Amino acid sequence: MLDEELDQSISNEIVEKLELLERQNSELLEEVRRVEGEKRYVESELFRLQKEIKRMRSELERLKSPPLIIGSIKDILIDGRVIVKSSTGPDFIVTTSEYVPSEDLIVGARVALNKQTLAVMSVLPQSLDPIVTGAEIIEKPTITYDMIGGLDDQILEVREAVEDPLLRPELYKRVGIEPPKGVLLVGPPGTGKTLIAKAVANHTNATFIRFVGSELVQKYIGEGARLVRELFELAREKAPSIIFIDELDSVGAKRLDVATSGDREVQRTLMQLLAELDGFNPLDNIKIIGATNRPDILDDALLRPGRFDRIIEVPIPSYEARLEIFRIHTSKMSVEDKLNLEALATKTELATGADIKSICTEAGMFAIRDNRDVVTMADFERAICKVLENETAKCTESGVMFA
Repeated sequence: MLDEELDQSISNEIVEKLELLERQNSELLEEVRRVEGEKRYVESELFRLQKEIKRMRSELERLKSPPLIIGSIKDILIDGRVIVKSSTGPDFIVTTSEYVPSEDLIVGARVALNKQTLAVMSVLPQSLDPIVTGAEIIEKPTITYDMIGGLDDQILEVREAVEDPLLRPELYKRVGIEPPKGVLLVGPPGTGKTLIAKAVANHTNATFIRFVGSELVQKYIGEGARLVRELFELAREKAPSIIFIDELDSVGAKRLDVATSGDREVQRTLMQLLAELDGFNPLDNIKIIGATNRPDILDDALLRPGRFDRIIEVPIPSYEARLEIFRIHTSKMSVEDKLNLEALATKTELATGADIKSICTEAGMFAIRDNRDVVTMADFERAICKVLENETAKCTESGVMFA
């Protein structure tokens, strides 16, 4: 009996020790896995830090490298060397780096030169002035011919001179004539000159580049001419493109014998514009449209055949044109059923298309002010009085009474 109890006690002790050893083994295995995970993390962190050190060393070497001088290539010699004009002034005959492709070395290209040897290290991309790149460039304007009222004849003439040469140049080749190089839109402000140019760009899928003539007038000698050159360079890069120069009279005024230094700089800009107009083919993918409300002061050289050789007058809209413009602008408005557009067209004599658009906007604002969703005839009459300041209209608190 005593022996059995002793054997049982020994057996229980062995089982307990085995269980203890198993727990310790399990804990050791868990510790090994944890240490292996930490080892992998440390190795990945070491790899990341080594990459960061390498990047910082290369950045340090780059910052320690000497600055490069900007120059331009004036000529290329037979032996592979080039003549460059550096920004410091004189011309130099220098070698080129073996990493510069020979096809990129062209006369006039901007290059980076080593500060000590003046060797060509790289070819720089052509830069455009921020004024040029900041011009209004719309890949595809949203204006269509349907949004322009009362200018059917003018739109037809512009399409013949600008749209057809871009879309169907073979017509002119078969007939054996050249289309007009430039179109000049003449008319009072707000008659739709810019809208016509944008609509043409929309229907030709051309890039629309809008420039104001006064932006071409610069303070320093030669800057205005440089802007004109870069403007046409941008048009060639974006071709097919339409250049629209608004307020052309600010840079294209008649040249006078007696002129100040500022006038002479404007004349230099004008002469560069004339040279650019002469420098491209009428059947190319670049068309130029000008707009002015002062055609009487434009220089005769701009208006001769071969430059702005099609002059299109954009007049104050007639009664029928005003009626069509009202229909276009009220088509998307919430107006009352009894709105009399004929009466509105009659009461807005001498109003431009921009005036009519402003009248529609003001009428809508009057309705919003009164917490209404529908624009009434009275709103339009009040808007006419506000926009046109019609002398025959008497403004009252309730609306407008026309004499």
